[in-house]
Amino acid sequence: MKTLSLREPGQFEFLDISFEPTLQEGETLVKVLRVGICGTDLHAFRGKQPFFSYPRVLGHELAVEVVEISGDSYGLKVGDRCSVEPYLDCGQCQACRRGLTNCCEKLQVLGVHIDGGMAEYLIVPTDKLHPSNRLKEDQLAIIETLAIGGHAVERAELGTEDIVLVIGAGPIGLSVIEFVKMAGATLVVADREESRLKFCEERMGVKHTLLADEWFHERLLTLFDGYLPTVVFDATGNPASMMKAFEYCAHGGKLVYVGLFQGEVTFHDPSFHRKELTLLASRNATHHTFRTIINHLENGRMGPTPWITHQLSFDELPAQFPSLLEPSNGTIKAVVQLQ
Repeated sequence: MKTLSLREPGQFEFLDISFEPTLQEGETLVKVLRVGICGTDLHAFRGKQPFFSYPRVLGHELAVEVVEISGDSYGLKVGDRCSVEPYLDCGQCQACRRGLTNCCEKLQVLGVHIDGGMAEYLIVPTDKLHPSNRLKEDQLAIIETLAIGGHAVERAELGTEDIVLVIGAGPIGLSVIEFVKMAGATLVVADREESRLKFCEERMGVKHTLLADEWFHERLLTLFDGYLPTVVFDATGNPASMMKAFEYCAHGGKLVYVGLFQGEVTFHDPSFHRKELTLLASRNATHHTFRTIINHLENGRMGPTPWITHQLSFDELPAQFPSLLEPSNGTIKAVVQLQ
């Protein structure tokens, strides 16, 4: 079986692995059709991804086709196309017993903690497959990205009266934007790249965008007549941005960290208490979020296809991957076609 391994930071290697699958009860053999490239993969390539070890087969944004099922099929049948929920929880820890499987104490994420989908075939738990034969393979491959944003917005419990700032207009920020719009909140998006702000305006219908420069705070205040956002999502994974974000929250507001970095977050405690802020982390997504997104896509309430700016073949991925890191390349979301 042809497999692509990230042997060490910056170094991919194709492997030909002997693969004679023996399924355990509750497992399904799938053929990998598409793999979305996410910030986690880019950070791993750079050697800057937390919770990561090498060598590793990347790939957690997956569109697959069912080949063989062992045990309960959960309504699946051979030939079904599915999105994969790549978060493998233990089902037994305190978090899992409370239904918080996205932050399981022993969580293993495909392509991060264990080998993922950059291979022709993969064995996954059957209950982690979300079928849709109405969606295209590219759409199925980026449902996981959408789920990250969907879960973050669920955490924030938005209302139509909220003023929301999304910092960072990469794929995760865009996924947050999709759900903020659906919640009916007032939205402003900030980024350091004018091209990404233009994308938000022209392709996603965002009315208010601000360049994240030295005058950002002043222009943010002006935009809403002196009011600050009641909810701020930081989707940058940039420590300076994440720590600065406290200043942009209104009194009684919420700050949601969707991105993360290797290091410590510090903030001015008196200011934090004076505003009585709520600080939330958002990790991964839940089974419910995946099903909700598929329903939205199938019924035309959400259309993420414009995100996909680059299509790559499996064979050319090692040579092309470094270019995805270049801002001048204009990459928003790249998808790899395996089969």
